[in-house]
Amino acid sequence: MKLFSREVAVMAGCIALMTAFTTNINAQSKVQVPKNWHLLSYDTDSVYGTATEKAYKELLKGKKSTPVIVAVIDSGIDTTHEDLKAVLWTNTREIPGNGKDDDRNGYIDDIHGWNFLGGKNGSSLKEDSDEATREYYRYKQKYGNPDSVLAKDSKEYAMWQQLQAKVEKPNSQYKVQYKSMAKLQENVNKCETILKNYLGKDDFNVGQLDSIQTTNQDVLLARNFMSRLLKSAGDEPATFSEFKMEFDEYMNELKRKAESTEVMPNANREKIVGDNLEDINDNKYGNNDVMGTFGFHGTHVSGIIGAVRNNGIGMDGVADNVHIMMVKAVPDGDERDKDIALAIRYAVDNGAQIINMSFGKPYSPHKEWVDAAVKYAEAKGVLLIHAAGNDGNNNDSIANFPNPDFLDGTHATNFITVGASGTGRGNDKVANFSNYGKKSVDLFAPGVQIYSTIPGGNKYGSASGTSMASPVVAGVAALVLSYYPELSAAQLKYVLEKSATPLPDGTTMVNKPGSSDEQIPFADLSLTGGIVNAYGALKLAATLKGENINGKKQHKVKLKSIKKN
Repeated sequence: MKLFSREVAVMAGCIALMTAFTTNINAQSKVQVPKNWHLLSYDTDSVYGTATEKAYKELLKGKKSTPVIVAVIDSGIDTTHEDLKAVLWTNTREIPGNGKDDDRNGYIDDIHGWNFLGGKNGSSLKEDSDEATREYYRYKQKYGNPDSVLAKDSKEYAMWQQLQAKVEKPNSQYKVQYKSMAKLQENVNKCETILKNYLGKDDFNVGQLDSIQTTNQDVLLARNFMSRLLKSAGDEPATFSEFKMEFDEYMNELKRKAESTEVMPNANREKIVGDNLEDINDNKYGNNDVMGTFGFHGTHVSGIIGAVRNNGIGMDGVADNVHIMMVKAVPDGDERDKDIALAIRYAVDNGAQIINMSFGKPYSPHKEWVDAAVKYAEAKGVLLIHAAGNDGNNNDSIANFPNPDFLDGTHATNFITVGASGTGRGNDKVANFSNYGKKSVDLFAPGVQIYSTIPGGNKYGSASGTSMASPVVAGVAALVLSYYPELSAAQLKYVLEKSATPLPDGTTMVNKPGSSDEQIPFADLSLTGGIVNAYGALKLAATLKGENINGKKQHKVKLKSIKKN
């Protein structure tokens, strides 16, 4: 087999594109750190972790906890995973597999949660359009030619111009980019086959590639190509399979964007799910398949929160006494406001105390539905934790949804928005991809190369994003609540934010996310200016309870009203 043939000529250009992708999306550290670095402490391990392990050793030994239900609104979960099946929430009011709605909540056989992307025939929506494209087509269907119909000084015309800039021009760019990257993907697949056959392994890393000594020219070319590619990703300790998962996810997203103007944006949704998208009261759709075959993201997020601790396999979650409720509502593409609003309500009605939301988008045409659901959760005392986004944007000036700012001008007291911090080794202090905001992001949490569960045969891998930082905070919240169950959602939010710590090595200036060389005070990136700290949160929670810590009586604090400044 002749490797690459004439495609070698385009390899350099593809490598440059791939390097840009991995720099912006992954922002991974070149310095090897422990796989569980997000649970560790700066004082003992020199990483910007959450001091979770320190908390277990020094504060929680011998103490009893109560179980906490954490709902994960996401893409699905591998319900068979060895590190997750013991922590799955189970609806004891339902009799599995009898085809009846035993608890009469409108959802048949919802044993571990519900799938709002499901069809009546058991299928599930994998890919959906982005919200900008949906709004672009909605305007065209409503007005025909918005440029000639809408008043040039109206808010709607300003929105139409914004949508044109988001959809029309970028689409042509995505097509060119996808065509170029597809060549790289083809070469990656060829190299994968050659190297796996030569090594006799299903996976490999840079060290194994560099150790290859052979006269076989195809193997040498594959080794050099793949080694260069993995090193350009800034993740030398990682395996090829970890790289491939993120690369394939990126390619699927790029393909979807390239084809976004070629298909009607609601076609897949209408074909598979079949609900009335404009009617929030049409709410008994979907199915009970919270697993399917598309749950990489949700499985990884769930493991971060509560994978079984100290069982000698895989990895440890942050919290040691949780039940994970999966509410499937996030496809490849942008989630629907209707699904998110109903997912929040489903989670609240079925006992969730904390809800993790590792998703987001720049448009929310039915924000009023989501606002109402957030207010419902607020009234029921449920804490919502949301990822800030991965665009390197300032959320104070660029919208990211969902958010705690209601359309009526009020603000949610049960909502935490999370940015992503790095290990602290080298320049890796704040993730370059992370969104931020002095007013709109509450705190930061580890979100670079977080090792967790992934679906398909009890596997594990690392991923980066505010999607990983959010469940770190959700895990800490669950940990605190399990030992101090009397805390309200507002008090729990207060504990997490008040105990968030500055960069532990005294660093005050960091690289501004989205910039290669601009420095900015870390304190200006979020409301608290800190990183979530499990040890500090538990100590503060104890002061609210008036409990002894290390033999010292703590002062009880009364919290009458806690609001965002």
